[in-house]
Amino acid sequence: METADIGLIGLAVMGENLALNFESKGYTIAVYNRRSPGREHAVDRFVEGRGRGKRLVGTHSIRELVESVRRPRRILMMIRAGEPVDEVIGQLMPYLERGDVVIDGGNSDYLDTQRRVAQAEKAGLSFVGCGVSGGELGALHGPSLMPGGSAAAWPLIKEPFQAIAAKLDDGSPCCEWIGPGGSGHFVKTVHNGIEYGDMQLIAETYSLLRNRLGMDNESLASLFESWNRGELNSYLIGITAEIFRFKDDDGAYLLDRIRDVARQKGTGKWSVSAALDRNDPLTLIAEAVFARMLSALPDERRTAAESYPDPQAQSVVETLTAGQIRAALYASKLVSYAQGFSLMRRVSELYDWRLDYGTIARIWRNGCIIRSAFLEKVTEAFRTDPDLRSLLFDDFFRDKIGQTLPAWRRVVAHGALGAVALPCMSSALSYFDGLRTLRSPANLLQAQRDYFGAHRYERIDRDDGTTFHTDWTGRGGNTSAESYEA
Repeated sequence: METADIGLIGLAVMGENLALNFESKGYTIAVYNRRSPGREHAVDRFVEGRGRGKRLVGTHSIRELVESVRRPRRILMMIRAGEPVDEVIGQLMPYLERGDVVIDGGNSDYLDTQRRVAQAEKAGLSFVGCGVSGGELGALHGPSLMPGGSAAAWPLIKEPFQAIAAKLDDGSPCCEWIGPGGSGHFVKTVHNGIEYGDMQLIAETYSLLRNRLGMDNESLASLFESWNRGELNSYLIGITAEIFRFKDDDGAYLLDRIRDVARQKGTGKWSVSAALDRNDPLTLIAEAVFARMLSALPDERRTAAESYPDPQAQSVVETLTAGQIRAALYASKLVSYAQGFSLMRRVSELYDWRLDYGTIARIWRNGCIIRSAFLEKVTEAFRTDPDLRSLLFDDFFRDKIGQTLPAWRRVVAHGALGAVALPCMSSALSYFDGLRTLRSPANLLQAQRDYFGAHRYERIDRDDGTTFHTDWTGRGGNTSAESYEA
């Protein structure tokens, strides 16, 4: 019965394509799909369809799947996050043995993965939470993989995972061990947050080019193609050029017929939640998440558009150029990555994951949705200084911000005066200016908090950490929020 190298559960698009990818690299894959409406015969359809003649073993129960895989077993789940993952783990447990490895390749919350790793290790098993990026084609031809969890699992999954991963020009795989606990899934969460930011920044760029410069789809496609040959070279810029040029069956541009309501699956929100938990100002990515939420309120937007017509009377001092918009896009992208890596650093320090940020940037350079030439500079920054507190402190980033800053400011100002919403570009600029402000107005916030809530404050003329409370009105007392026990 033990004929397969790897067992795979979940035959939606990612599961099917990963199975075919493994098989193309010489592995025999046992496949199983949970029963759901319309998916009762998914295994047979796959094995007899796309998988015909390939090294695939179709199974129709969890037990049959497990018994088909050689020991120590490697079982990869490609199923929806949340309760379904716990449900399948519970179904697997009676048939697994010490040393077996269970891998969750879906977009799971890293806190769930932390819990599952601990539970599996207690039972003598290994559990891996593996971020998988690259979409349908990436899964089939080479994704970026971010495995983390039980360290004992890495020697067992390293060879097959690196075999199916995307490769860089030097042949190195876009797959390395991330670290313990939920680190693999957390890195994928931040990856998706950066992806949200990149997509929203490109959307804002599109809005400026279309609404302020009056560019048509063909001109936009040509412009993005030229950008993709320079420092903005990336997967998302490349596919955006193709989207602009794509036509419907009747010859009209398809993009112009797509409803402007953006959906999301939650990973962007997870990155923002993690940032809030760690007091990390992930402002650009948060605005990208909120922009999707705002787009999903078409009725409210329609009412607002009728109530507040476009204020054409506002004049803009100077006309924007495509080059200035490109500079603002690039500068904002630098901030997005700086914020994402800052969040990874803070969470890594909390859990003592000791993440290798240069390696993370390297495995994102191919296969994944945010792959870009720019990531090589991120790798170089962390190779130069592994303890770098912010990418914005790196020489390359500092130089690029200096070069693009004047255009970036003009673009954000132009958007405000021209009634073009630029939530991510403007948020990135505000973050940058806030970060470089030596004397912020937060002293007033602390005075206000002490005035109404006796929350105390520190003084610049006294030792750090020493706090004070003032009776601002003369009617209060000496009791403060930090000097009593309830």
